[in-house]
Amino acid sequence: MENLRRTFPGTPPVEVLRGVGFTVRAGEIVGLLGVNGAGKTTLLKILSTLLLPSAGKAGVCGIDLAGHGHEARRHFSVVFGGDRGLYPRLSALDNIMFFGGLSGPRRNLRTRALAALAEVGLAERARSRVETFSKGMRQRLHLAVGLLNQPCLLMLDEPTIGLDLMEAERVRDTVARLARAGTAVVLTSHYPTDIDRLAGRVVLLDSGTVTHDLPIAEFRRQAGFTAEVRLSGPGVAPQDAAALLTDASVRIDQHEEGWKITFQVGAWDATVLSRLTEVVRRHPVADFDVASPGVEAVLRRLALNHG
Repeated sequence: MENLRRTFPGTPPVEVLRGVGFTVRAGEIVGLLGVNGAGKTTLLKILSTLLLPSAGKAGVCGIDLAGHGHEARRHFSVVFGGDRGLYPRLSALDNIMFFGGLSGPRRNLRTRALAALAEVGLAERARSRVETFSKGMRQRLHLAVGLLNQPCLLMLDEPTIGLDLMEAERVRDTVARLARAGTAVVLTSHYPTDIDRLAGRVVLLDSGTVTHDLPIAEFRRQAGFTAEVRLSGPGVAPQDAAALLTDASVRIDQHEEGWKITFQVGAWDATVLSRLTEVVRRHPVADFDVASPGVEAVLRRLALNHG
């Protein structure tokens, strides 16, 4: 993408995209983030040839999307979240054969359909009606449809929406496997776990412009802290913890079953470790957990700064 712009007519006209540009390479998973109204949907519509840009250009595998959309569509697929868009009374194989016949070459279609079902773990349910499928299975079937043309670019919009933990992990595993095989992936999701688990890079849109384009590790550092520490124990919460951990952001919660302390460490050093050791020495700690900042922490901080 180079300097993509999109203006919708009105009084006054509304410029939704304002010079968006970035590249997604083979085997790379890019998390595309932004609040509602940031321009993500408009951008995906342009990349999927459903909408023309007002200015700028975009291409897939060297093929211009605006000028050669029909040819370009052979090289990418779009998969949306949710369980609609399938024919419930047809089998999984019949669904994928139908959509495959509409969207691409019919040569070896059945073989490719069965291979796509195997790729998403649905080979044994190929002849089962979709109406018997769970939400997660339907989402994996959507993904199988998207794999039929062996795309070099796969665009995923909320791929784990409404899925339970196990089904969401199956979808993530499939996406990661596709990327390792060389497929470029653009992933949009309101679930930070999807981005944390899959993306190697994050592109953040705000008011139609790219404000951040960073490797995932560098993006996480925008959270402003190195780690979040969580301590918990029985009885009454230690009120001296806030004084001991003076250089950290401390939150103390009291529950019926005990207490929990959460604080953020700006940087690990001897002073922080000494104060943390003092808390553990003075009070009975039943559980101790240290977590690196995730995408959600970064987005929360950016939202506060923006506000």
